[in-house]
Amino acid sequence: MQSRLTDSRLANLGANSIFSGFKEYQNQFNQITSRAKTRFENRDWEGIQADSNERLDLYRKIADLIVGEIRDLLEDRIQDMLVWAGMKAVYSGLMTGRNDWDLGETFYNSITRRIFTTVGVNSQIEFVDTDFEIPPTHSRQPIYRTYSATANIEALIDDILSSFDFQKPFQNKQHDIRLVASEISACLKKVGALRIIERCEMISSAFYRGQGAYLVGRLFSGSHVVPICLVLHHQSNGIFIDTVLLTENEISIVFSFTRSYFLVDIPRPFDLVAFLSAIMPRKRIAELYISLGFNKHGKTELYRNLLNYLATTNDHFEIARGKKGMVMTVFTLPGYDRVFKLIKDRFTYPKTGNRGTVMSKYYLIFKHDRAGRLVDAQEFEYLKFDRSQFSAELLQELQEVAAQTVEVEEDFVIIKHAYIERRVIPLDIYVEEATEEAARAAIVDYGNAIKDMAATNIFPGDMMLKNFGVTRHGRVIFYDYDEVCLLTQCNFRKIPTARTDDEMLSPEPWYSVGENDVFPEEFRIFMGLSGDLLEVFCEKHEDLFDAVYWREIQEQIKNKALVHIFPYPQEKRLVREFDI
Repeated sequence: MQSRLTDSRLANLGANSIFSGFKEYQNQFNQITSRAKTRFENRDWEGIQADSNERLDLYRKIADLIVGEIRDLLEDRIQDMLVWAGMKAVYSGLMTGRNDWDLGETFYNSITRRIFTTVGVNSQIEFVDTDFEIPPTHSRQPIYRTYSATANIEALIDDILSSFDFQKPFQNKQHDIRLVASEISACLKKVGALRIIERCEMISSAFYRGQGAYLVGRLFSGSHVVPICLVLHHQSNGIFIDTVLLTENEISIVFSFTRSYFLVDIPRPFDLVAFLSAIMPRKRIAELYISLGFNKHGKTELYRNLLNYLATTNDHFEIARGKKGMVMTVFTLPGYDRVFKLIKDRFTYPKTGNRGTVMSKYYLIFKHDRAGRLVDAQEFEYLKFDRSQFSAELLQELQEVAAQTVEVEEDFVIIKHAYIERRVIPLDIYVEEATEEAARAAIVDYGNAIKDMAATNIFPGDMMLKNFGVTRHGRVIFYDYDEVCLLTQCNFRKIPTARTDDEMLSPEPWYSVGENDVFPEEFRIFMGLSGDLLEVFCEKHEDLFDAVYWREIQEQIKNKALVHIFPYPQEKRLVREFDI
């Protein structure tokens, strides 16, 4: 008979099992990511999309395997707190030699929370805060290349492009370099910097997403530090620079919470996030990790930030501004830029479906190209907050509409499931409170948002203004996913002409309507626009009311037509002297 393992031996074996799982995850993650440069050089856009999807599935796949191993190993001691406390200590020791200790701690937490279904946090068995106040390892090499002083900006850009060693030719490299140098010179003059670049630092790996490659860094000129992002595209006749971005806001939009994750081959994510944070100081650390594909650790950073905020504020959770949702109840903190969305126990008529269908819609968006128009929602379970931090009005609403999700105890409120999203201004509120000029611009971009989603095979379903929002950069995005579907699943129809006066006056349709039938002519009514704003919308987007437009988009999708949604305005693209 095999002797029973001691608690310490069991803790050692368990910690090493989780550590091995994390190493395997990181190895596969890095292998997938490292293919991006070759994909870009070969214009293998389907391959990049496939790699992105494979990488998104990887965490869950490996975590599931490790949970199974730990259950088999611990057996009847699976929830022995002393064993798990020992495992955490051993695991922390194993991470001291790693460059990715921050990600490793989050991986460990994922395993413990799957086994314990922890309510709130438990510092005895999980890493509530990191075990390392400073990185446990030193950087073996900088994550950026340094380019020395030069008065010749064209020569600097040439050096930068050469150091990335793309294996395919540029269409007209010197032409692009001249345009970029001109833009940089104009920027230096505008901000009052010197005419020369004293030093330049560029992250050593390009950021790949969709059909673009992004070279990111910073320029030093006198007392000025100017962020820089060179955006490269690749067409059949070669690579070219599509634009250069030279402000924090422009680059921040590239790393937006509404876009898909980058593939960037960097061995030490902590250093990369620190560099990006220096050029985008208003961007949360959590968002930067998420944008790089480390969405699980981004959640960890977001949760830690939330706990720190709650510990230092008198803010109370309260019902979010805007019209109440039929499927979700939404609340927020006045001074915090996030909203918390809970699925209601019962949906308001005429909404149908159930919790499972809503969650499947959110997962669809998580896996899909968000095209800069769909909010990245982070999913959380078993959050625990002090009851005193909730307004009385909010507690009453939660108990009335989400009792299956929320437990209100004497001292605590436990939320079993929530989506946390970036807070934006609902579009219906924005057009009422913004200036006339800003409201008109938002309505035009509202139509652009619908078209961008359509181009990437997403149909929003419910197009009411309240389901869209406006970001701090003035971009219109969509955040209500309970009715989204693939555009190719819809049957776009023109409303049949009434044959009699009775049919014309009938309050009900006189024609048959299938489950997936959509009548674009009705959008004009459902959007809720009127007066000047309706005129502005129709001037730019009248085609959205025509079934033919939607069927043409469907054909393009079925024929796999290449679509690139630019993370910057068309006017930012460099003027080209030849046809590309």
